[in-house]
Amino acid sequence: MNFTACYTKIDAGYMGQLLEWPEVITEGGTLDECRAMLIDAANEMAAVYHEDKIAIPQPSIMLEPININLLRLSKFSRV
Repeated sequence: MNFTACYTKIDAGYMGQLLEWPEVITEGGTLDECRAMLIDAANEMAAVYHEDKIAIPQPSIMLEPININLLRLSKFSRV
């Protein structure tokens, strides 16, 4: 299965989370470490779901970059 991972830079390194399965979340000192820990966390969560007879969420997120002209919006934020 392919899931969508989201990584956020934090003081301690990186936080990773699966967008389709938000309960799968972890942290790592580097992006590679966080990725490996996220895969491990997903496997551990899958084992728990299987044991408890809970369906694993199906990947279904579509990502699309959109362009937002922040310079045009900035005139409204000036005080």
